Amino acid sequence: MSMEKVKLGSQGAVVSRMGLGCMGMSEFYGERNDEESAATLLRALDLGINFFDTADVYGIGDNEELVGKTIARRRDEVFLATKFANVRTKADPNKWSISGKPEYVRAACDASLKRLGVDHIDLYYQHRVDPNTPIEDTVGAMADLVKQGKVRYLGLSEASAATIRRAHKVHPITALQTEYSLWERHVEAEILPTVRELGIGFVPYSPLGRGFLTGTIANVSDLGEKDTRNARYPRFSEEALEKNQVLVERVRAIAERKGVKAGQLALAWVLAQGEDVVPIPGTKRRKYLEENAAATAIKLTPTEIEELEAAIPQDEIAGERYGANALKAIDK
Repeated sequence: MSMEKVKLGSQGAVVSRMGLGCMGMSEFYGERNDEESAATLLRALDLGINFFDTADVYGIGDNEELVGKTIARRRDEVFLATKFANVRTKADPNKWSISGKPEYVRAACDASLKRLGVDHIDLYYQHRVDPNTPIEDTVGAMADLVKQGKVRYLGLSEASAATIRRAHKVHPITALQTEYSLWERHVEAEILPTVRELGIGFVPYSPLGRGFLTGTIANVSDLGEKDTRNARYPRFSEEALEKNQVLVERVRAIAERKGVKAGQLALAWVLAQGEDVVPIPGTKRRKYLEENAAATAIKLTPTEIEELEAAIPQDEIAGERYGANALKAIDK
Protein backbone atom coordinates (compact mmCIF):
# COMPACT_ATOMS: atom_id res chain seq x y z
CA MET A 1 0.00 0.00 0.00
CA SER A 2 1.21 3.50 -0.84
CA MET A 3 -0.71 6.01 1.26
CA GLU A 4 -1.71 9.20 -0.53
CA LYS A 5 -0.24 12.43 0.82
CA VAL A 6 -2.35 15.56 1.25
CA LYS A 7 -1.85 19.14 2.37
CA LEU A 8 -2.71 19.84 6.00
CA GLY A 9 -3.81 23.44 6.14
CA SER A 10 -2.31 26.15 3.96
CA GLN A 11 1.06 26.71 5.65
CA GLY A 12 2.99 24.00 3.79
CA ALA A 13 2.45 20.89 5.89
CA VAL A 14 1.99 17.62 3.97
CA VAL A 15 0.87 14.42 5.69
CA SER A 16 -0.50 10.97 4.91
CA ARG A 17 -4.21 10.83 4.07
CA MET A 18 -4.76 9.17 7.44
CA GLY A 19 -2.74 9.50 10.62
CA LEU A 20 -2.26 7.33 13.70
CA GLY A 21 -3.50 8.30 17.16
CA CYS A 22 -1.13 6.95 19.79
CA MET A 23 -2.99 7.69 23.05
CA GLY A 24 -4.36 4.20 23.64
CA MET A 25 -0.88 2.69 23.44
CA SER A 26 -0.08 4.03 26.90
CA GLU A 27 -3.31 4.70 28.79
CA PHE A 28 -7.11 4.72 28.99
CA TYR A 29 -7.98 1.85 26.61
CA GLY A 30 -6.87 -1.22 28.54
CA GLU A 31 -3.60 -3.05 29.07
CA ARG A 32 -0.37 -1.70 27.62
CA ASN A 33 1.84 -3.70 25.31
CA ASP A 34 4.77 -1.49 24.38
CA GLU A 35 6.32 -4.11 22.09
CA GLU A 36 3.18 -4.44 19.97
CA SER A 37 2.64 -0.68 20.05
CA ALA A 38 6.17 -0.10 18.75
CA ALA A 39 5.59 -2.67 16.02
CA THR A 40 2.37 -0.87 15.12
CA LEU A 41 4.18 2.45 14.76
CA LEU A 42 6.78 0.93 12.47
CA ARG A 43 4.14 -0.90 10.45
CA ALA A 44 2.35 2.42 9.97
CA LEU A 45 5.46 3.87 8.39
CA ASP A 46 5.74 0.85 6.11
CA LEU A 47 2.13 1.48 5.02
CA GLY A 48 2.93 5.12 4.27
CA ILE A 49 1.22 6.54 7.36
CA ASN A 50 3.60 9.25 8.57
CA PHE A 51 1.34 11.47 10.72
CA PHE A 52 1.76 10.35 14.35
CA ASP A 53 -0.26 12.02 17.10
CA THR A 54 0.80 11.93 20.75
CA ALA A 55 0.61 14.28 23.76
CA ASP A 56 2.51 14.92 26.96
CA VAL A 57 -0.54 13.87 29.00
CA TYR A 58 -0.85 10.37 27.48
CA GLY A 59 0.68 8.06 30.05
CA ILE A 60 2.01 11.26 31.65
CA GLY A 61 5.02 11.35 29.34
CA ASP A 62 5.26 7.61 28.66
CA ASN A 63 3.59 7.83 25.26
CA GLU A 64 5.99 10.48 23.99
CA GLU A 65 8.93 8.38 25.18
CA LEU A 66 7.52 5.28 23.43
CA VAL A 67 6.94 7.13 20.16
CA GLY A 68 10.28 8.91 20.26
CA LYS A 69 12.29 5.78 20.98
CA THR A 70 10.48 3.81 18.28
CA ILE A 71 10.89 6.34 15.48
CA ALA A 72 14.45 7.36 16.35
CA ARG A 73 16.01 5.65 13.34
CA ARG A 74 13.24 6.77 10.99
CA ARG A 75 12.62 10.31 12.26
CA ASP A 76 12.87 11.81 8.79
CA GLU A 77 9.85 9.75 7.68
CA VAL A 78 7.57 11.05 10.44
CA PHE A 79 5.36 14.13 10.67
CA LEU A 80 5.29 14.28 14.46
CA ALA A 81 2.48 15.98 16.38
CA THR A 82 2.25 16.40 20.13
CA LYS A 83 0.29 18.57 22.53
CA PHE A 84 0.47 20.51 25.77
CA ALA A 85 -1.98 22.20 28.19
CA ASN A 86 -3.47 19.26 30.10
CA VAL A 87 -1.45 19.16 33.31
CA ARG A 88 -1.07 15.92 35.29
CA THR A 89 1.59 14.32 37.45
CA LYS A 90 2.38 10.68 38.13
CA ALA A 91 2.16 11.49 41.83
CA ASP A 92 -1.53 12.36 41.41
CA PRO A 93 -2.68 11.16 37.97
CA ASN A 94 -6.37 11.74 38.69
CA LYS A 95 -5.87 15.46 39.21
CA TRP A 96 -6.12 17.43 35.96
CA SER A 97 -5.72 21.13 35.26
CA ILE A 98 -5.22 23.25 32.15
CA SER A 99 -2.50 25.79 31.49
CA GLY A 100 -1.86 27.98 28.50
CA LYS A 101 0.44 30.36 30.35
CA PRO A 102 3.42 31.42 28.21
CA GLU A 103 5.98 30.14 30.70
CA TYR A 104 4.21 26.78 30.80
CA VAL A 105 4.12 26.61 26.99
CA ARG A 106 7.90 26.98 26.87
CA ALA A 107 8.56 24.49 29.65
CA ALA A 108 6.14 21.92 28.23
CA CYS A 109 7.71 22.11 24.78
CA ASP A 110 11.22 21.58 26.13
CA ALA A 111 10.02 18.62 28.18
CA SER A 112 8.32 17.06 25.14
CA LEU A 113 11.40 17.53 22.97
CA LYS A 114 13.47 15.73 25.58
CA ARG A 115 11.05 12.82 25.96
CA LEU A 116 10.65 12.45 22.20
CA GLY A 117 14.39 12.69 21.66
CA VAL A 118 13.99 15.10 18.73
CA ASP A 119 15.23 18.59 17.92
CA HIS A 120 11.87 19.82 16.64
CA ILE A 121 8.15 19.02 16.74
CA ASP A 122 6.38 19.18 13.39
CA LEU A 123 2.94 20.16 14.75
CA TYR A 124 2.48 21.50 18.27
CA TYR A 125 -1.08 21.71 19.55
CA GLN A 126 -2.66 23.42 22.51
CA HIS A 127 -4.57 20.35 23.75
CA ARG A 128 -7.30 22.32 25.52
CA VAL A 129 -7.93 26.05 25.71
CA ASP A 130 -7.08 27.61 29.05
CA PRO A 131 -10.07 29.78 30.05
CA ASN A 132 -7.85 31.80 32.38
CA THR A 133 -5.18 32.77 29.84
CA PRO A 134 -5.92 34.88 26.75
CA ILE A 135 -5.44 32.77 23.63
CA GLU A 136 -3.30 35.59 22.23
CA ASP A 137 -0.77 35.06 25.03
CA THR A 138 -0.68 31.30 24.56
CA VAL A 139 -0.32 31.40 20.79
CA GLY A 140 2.22 34.20 21.10
CA ALA A 141 4.42 31.89 23.16
CA MET A 142 3.83 29.06 20.67
CA ALA A 143 4.85 31.39 17.83
CA ASP A 144 8.13 32.06 19.65
CA LEU A 145 8.81 28.32 19.55
CA VAL A 146 8.45 28.44 15.76
CA LYS A 147 10.95 31.31 15.59
CA GLN A 148 13.37 29.28 17.73
CA GLY A 149 13.09 26.27 15.42
CA LYS A 150 11.64 24.01 18.11
CA VAL A 151 8.27 23.76 16.35
CA ARG A 152 7.33 23.91 12.66
CA TYR A 153 3.54 24.35 12.71
CA LEU A 154 0.92 25.29 15.28
CA GLY A 155 -2.41 23.67 16.10
CA LEU A 156 -5.37 23.90 18.46
CA SER A 157 -7.65 21.22 19.85
CA GLU A 158 -11.32 21.51 20.85
CA ALA A 159 -11.26 25.28 20.30
CA SER A 160 -14.37 27.29 19.46
CA ALA A 161 -14.73 29.18 16.20
CA ALA A 162 -14.20 32.50 17.97
CA THR A 163 -11.03 31.28 19.66
CA ILE A 164 -9.70 29.90 16.39
CA ARG A 165 -10.15 33.29 14.73
CA ARG A 166 -8.37 35.09 17.56
CA ALA A 167 -5.50 32.61 17.56
CA HIS A 168 -5.07 32.73 13.80
CA LYS A 169 -4.56 36.50 13.93
CA VAL A 170 -1.53 36.03 16.21
CA HIS A 171 0.12 33.28 14.15
CA PRO A 172 -1.21 31.11 11.31
CA ILE A 173 -2.82 27.96 12.68
CA THR A 174 -2.12 24.89 10.55
CA ALA A 175 -4.58 22.41 12.05
CA LEU A 176 -7.51 22.07 14.42
CA GLN A 177 -8.02 18.72 16.12
CA THR A 178 -11.50 17.98 17.43
CA GLU A 179 -13.71 14.92 17.77
CA TYR A 180 -15.64 14.08 14.59
CA SER A 181 -17.34 10.93 13.37
CA LEU A 182 -20.73 9.60 12.36
CA TRP A 183 -21.33 9.51 16.12
CA GLU A 184 -20.31 13.13 16.80
CA ARG A 185 -20.93 15.85 14.22
CA HIS A 186 -21.12 19.09 16.23
CA VAL A 187 -18.23 20.63 14.26
CA GLU A 188 -20.30 20.84 11.09
CA ALA A 189 -22.36 23.81 12.27
CA GLU A 190 -19.68 26.42 12.83
CA ILE A 191 -16.20 24.99 13.36
CA LEU A 192 -15.63 23.27 10.00
CA PRO A 193 -16.82 26.30 8.01
CA THR A 194 -14.49 28.51 10.07
CA VAL A 195 -11.33 26.44 9.56
CA ARG A 196 -12.09 26.09 5.87
CA GLU A 197 -12.51 29.84 5.53
CA LEU A 198 -9.14 30.39 7.22
CA GLY A 199 -7.24 27.65 5.38
CA ILE A 200 -6.78 25.51 8.49
CA GLY A 201 -6.66 21.72 8.16
CA PHE A 202 -9.06 19.62 10.21
CA VAL A 203 -7.88 16.55 12.14
CA PRO A 204 -10.73 14.42 13.54
CA TYR A 205 -9.82 12.42 16.61
CA SER A 206 -11.97 9.45 17.62
CA PRO A 207 -13.25 9.03 14.03
CA LEU A 208 -14.44 5.58 15.11
CA GLY A 209 -16.43 6.95 18.04
CA ARG A 210 -13.77 5.74 20.51
CA GLY A 211 -14.08 2.31 18.98
CA PHE A 212 -17.86 2.07 19.21
CA LEU A 213 -18.41 2.31 15.46
CA THR A 214 -16.34 -0.84 14.89
CA GLY A 215 -19.29 -2.80 16.28
CA THR A 216 -17.10 -4.67 18.77
CA ILE A 217 -18.39 -3.01 21.96
CA ALA A 218 -21.88 -4.20 22.79
CA ASN A 219 -21.74 -3.75 26.56
CA VAL A 220 -19.40 -2.62 29.33
CA SER A 221 -18.08 -6.16 29.81
CA ASP A 222 -16.49 -5.91 26.35
CA LEU A 223 -14.13 -3.27 27.76
CA GLY A 224 -11.03 -4.47 29.61
CA GLU A 225 -10.44 -4.01 33.32
CA LYS A 226 -8.12 -1.04 32.73
CA ASP A 227 -10.34 0.52 30.07
CA THR A 228 -11.77 3.80 31.35
CA ARG A 229 -14.24 4.59 28.57
CA ASN A 230 -17.36 3.73 30.57
CA ALA A 231 -16.11 5.88 33.47
CA ARG A 232 -15.08 8.87 31.35
CA TYR A 233 -17.70 8.99 28.61
CA PRO A 234 -21.47 8.81 29.26
CA ARG A 235 -22.09 7.18 25.88
CA PHE A 236 -20.27 4.11 27.21
CA SER A 237 -22.48 3.62 30.23
CA GLU A 238 -24.36 0.31 30.25
CA GLU A 239 -27.69 2.00 29.57
CA ALA A 240 -26.38 4.21 26.76
CA LEU A 241 -24.49 1.40 25.06
CA GLU A 242 -27.64 -0.68 24.89
CA LYS A 243 -29.55 2.15 23.22
CA ASN A 244 -26.69 3.08 20.90
CA GLN A 245 -26.23 -0.50 19.75
CA VAL A 246 -29.19 -0.04 17.42
CA LEU A 247 -27.27 2.69 15.58
CA VAL A 248 -24.07 0.73 15.07
CA GLU A 249 -26.06 -2.27 13.85
CA ARG A 250 -27.42 -0.09 11.06
CA VAL A 251 -23.86 0.83 10.05
CA ARG A 252 -22.81 -2.81 10.23
CA ALA A 253 -25.66 -3.81 7.88
CA ILE A 254 -24.57 -1.24 5.30
CA ALA A 255 -20.95 -2.38 5.65
CA GLU A 256 -21.83 -6.03 5.11
CA ARG A 257 -23.71 -5.11 1.97
CA LYS A 258 -20.64 -3.27 0.69
CA GLY A 259 -18.28 -6.07 1.72
CA VAL A 260 -16.26 -4.09 4.28
CA LYS A 261 -16.09 -3.84 8.07
CA ALA A 262 -18.24 -1.35 10.03
CA GLY A 263 -15.20 0.56 11.25
CA GLN A 264 -13.79 0.84 7.76
CA LEU A 265 -17.07 2.24 6.50
CA ALA A 266 -17.17 4.78 9.34
CA LEU A 267 -13.64 5.91 8.45
CA ALA A 268 -14.51 6.09 4.77
CA TRP A 269 -17.36 8.46 5.68
CA VAL A 270 -14.95 10.78 7.52
CA LEU A 271 -12.48 10.68 4.64
CA ALA A 272 -15.32 11.53 2.23
CA GLN A 273 -15.84 14.85 4.00
CA GLY A 274 -12.90 16.35 2.09
CA GLU A 275 -9.15 16.15 1.55
CA ASP A 276 -8.70 18.85 4.18
CA VAL A 277 -10.03 16.35 6.74
CA VAL A 278 -7.26 14.01 7.98
CA PRO A 279 -8.51 11.53 10.59
CA ILE A 280 -6.22 9.95 13.17
CA PRO A 281 -7.84 6.68 14.25
CA GLY A 282 -6.02 5.26 17.23
CA THR A 283 -4.88 1.69 17.71
CA LYS A 284 -2.10 -0.22 19.44
CA ARG A 285 -2.34 -3.33 17.25
CA ARG A 286 -1.04 -3.94 13.74
CA LYS A 287 -4.15 -5.89 12.78
CA TYR A 288 -6.46 -2.93 13.34
CA LEU A 289 -3.97 -0.48 11.87
CA GLU A 290 -4.05 -2.40 8.61
CA GLU A 291 -7.85 -2.53 8.64
CA ASN A 292 -8.01 1.22 9.19
CA ALA A 293 -5.47 1.97 6.48
CA ALA A 294 -7.50 -0.04 3.98
CA ALA A 295 -10.41 2.35 4.49
CA THR A 296 -8.60 4.94 2.36
CA ALA A 297 -9.37 2.79 -0.69
CA ILE A 298 -13.13 2.71 -0.02
CA LYS A 299 -15.08 5.11 -2.19
CA LEU A 300 -18.59 6.08 -1.16
CA THR A 301 -21.31 7.29 -3.50
CA PRO A 302 -23.44 10.29 -2.51
CA THR A 303 -26.31 7.87 -1.89
CA GLU A 304 -24.18 5.76 0.47
CA ILE A 305 -23.08 8.85 2.36
CA GLU A 306 -26.70 9.91 2.82
CA GLU A 307 -27.65 6.42 3.94
CA LEU A 308 -24.90 6.35 6.57
CA GLU A 309 -25.85 9.76 7.93
CA ALA A 310 -29.49 8.70 8.12
CA ALA A 311 -28.45 5.54 9.99
CA ILE A 312 -27.16 7.58 12.93
CA PRO A 313 -29.46 10.56 13.52
CA GLN A 314 -27.71 12.82 16.01
CA ASP A 315 -30.83 13.19 18.12
CA GLU A 316 -31.02 9.43 18.65
CA ILE A 317 -27.56 9.11 20.25
CA ALA A 318 -27.78 8.25 23.95
CA GLY A 319 -25.43 10.09 26.31
CA GLU A 320 -23.27 13.21 26.13
CA ARG A 321 -19.82 12.82 24.61
CA TYR A 322 -18.14 13.99 27.83
CA GLY A 323 -19.13 13.89 31.48
CA ALA A 324 -20.02 17.08 33.38
CA ASN A 325 -16.49 17.64 34.68
CA ALA A 326 -14.83 17.08 31.34
CA LEU A 327 -17.14 19.58 29.64
CA LYS A 328 -15.37 22.33 31.57
CA ALA A 329 -12.37 21.67 29.34
CA ILE A 330 -14.28 22.32 26.10
CA ASP A 331 -13.94 25.83 24.76
CA LYS A 332 -17.25 27.57 24.19
